Amino acid sequence: MDQFSNHPLYRRHNIDSAMSSLWAFYKKKFLSLFIISLLMSLVLQYVSTFINMKELSSITDPMIVLEKLKSLIVPILAISFISLLFNTILQYYVLYNPVDKENTIFNSIVRSLKYFVPYLVIMVLLAFVGTIAIALGIFVLIIGALFAMLYVVTLYLFILPVMMVEGMNIGSTISRTIKLTHKNFWSNIGWVSVFIIIMLVVSVILSGIILLPFTGSFIKTIVNPEDTTKLADVTTKPLFIILSAIMNALTLPIMPIFACILYFNGKAGEEQNQAIVVLSTEENRVRVEDLYAKPYADDHPDNPENKG
Repeated sequence: MDQFSNHPLYRRHNIDSAMSSLWAFYKKKFLSLFIISLLMSLVLQYVSTFINMKELSSITDPMIVLEKLKSLIVPILAISFISLLFNTILQYYVLYNPVDKENTIFNSIVRSLKYFVPYLVIMVLLAFVGTIAIALGIFVLIIGALFAMLYVVTLYLFILPVMMVEGMNIGSTISRTIKLTHKNFWSNIGWVSVFIIIMLVVSVILSGIILLPFTGSFIKTIVNPEDTTKLADVTTKPLFIILSAIMNALTLPIMPIFACILYFNGKAGEEQNQAIVVLSTEENRVRVEDLYAKPYADDHPDNPENKG
């Protein structure tokens, strides 16, 4: 039996059950997920200090901005690298902790590392393909670009669950990811759209809350637009860094949980369809006794023994 059949997220879902399962799992595993996410957020906040946002915001020439970004390629890559690493750890914990209680946070950190390199390779490929897809989508106006982005995000969400459950082979992971994404294509795209909208709303609300202590700085910026560079100073304040890390820690675990729901919904659907096919085959199978005439009942008028 599949070890994940007892996973609390493993079932056929509709949009309501998907969201209720996400919330129930988030509440149950909140402390562990929050600790991992808070650590990730603090590390990212520290690495981000190497990017001088005040200097970037003061540059108006796009070409100079591009040149400046090239010089910041190391911290930008470091941020991407760290984000992918912690996402791998979170995804492993969400997948394996409910089916293996010995799989603690620390075990997840160690055991998830073997998936990181193939995951990194696939993400590079996805970034390349995604850039092309979005660029082509722009030719079909904004709607085309948005649809391409939704499609890329849907593919992205399937990658780690497929790899961690079904094997680390890069080629198999890519083909399986595409298959599951296209299996219930419009349903998957619709769910991802709803998920992104919810995440945006939650992020806006939490951002508003953490910015309350700095309201004065933003009001001054509105009154004096030339002081926009002063906004960058806010991001370097310890209070802002701590509040931002907490906000990120609250929202980061939601994505790996939703990714599991998408994957398990597709996997459970496949197994359900296979069960139906097997049942149908059993029902239509020709039995030995079907090759012979069934005996008549004793009182049947055509029973040969009642004639003569």
